[in-house]
Amino acid sequence: MIKLDDLRVSLVQTELIWQAPEKNRHMLAEKLASLKGKTDLVILPEMFTTCFMMNPEEHSEPMLGDTLAWMKSQAALLDAAICGSVAIQESDTYINRMLLVSPTGEMQFYDKTHLFRMGNEHQHYRAGAERIIFEYAGWRILPTICYDLRFPVFMRCQNDYDLAICVANWPAPRRNPWRTLLQARAIENQCYMLGVNRVGEDGVGLHYSGDSLAVNFKGELILDKPQGESFIKTVVLHLNEVKQFREVFPAWQDADEFSMS
Repeated sequence: MIKLDDLRVSLVQTELIWQAPEKNRHMLAEKLASLKGKTDLVILPEMFTTCFMMNPEEHSEPMLGDTLAWMKSQAALLDAAICGSVAIQESDTYINRMLLVSPTGEMQFYDKTHLFRMGNEHQHYRAGAERIIFEYAGWRILPTICYDLRFPVFMRCQNDYDLAICVANWPAPRRNPWRTLLQARAIENQCYMLGVNRVGEDGVGLHYSGDSLAVNFKGELILDKPQGESFIKTVVLHLNEVKQFREVFPAWQDADEFSMS
């Protein structure tokens, strides 16, 4: 696989159609068409085919289902990796799973570890049991999903990733924690932090302000649009700048040791 010191990443902040996978795939394909040849990685929101829902028995799909096939075709068409989370069924359980698919069809996945109990997610989905690092184009990427963002020990970087991604359906009343935590995670982990949220209203009346952000390893905002807007914006991340900053200011070397059981 080609290595890219400069990674073009496109954040897709959009409204989603409630529990309508085929319509969402069609809508997103139209939105993404303009990115062909102009990006290296496309990030979609959490549960981008259905919205964040608590009836996966009706709208989830098998791992080798229509959405994975769609992601493979889109990645090949755009010549870019594509990622986002999907409600997946395995046997008699359901998983909020983040997929990353490369232009050549290779797939990596992460299962959401921290299930949002205030929305009863833990009663409908199986929690992931493993912290995963994706490898793509020479970048080490920590995938996280929505509520994961609140847990700094889980996200602690021990110089083992360069970029963290959080895909979400994070409601507007809690937009301040979302924005603050994205910047905090970037600062404490000396990494790029990309948060991709949705906008609009879902089928149970929750409103989403978006606030998708791109934050650099110093906590500085490199992408911040007015709330409520749908957009696709591409930022360029520089691997050599992350490495140089960690060498000049190696706070990670003094981090407290820990293990997660």
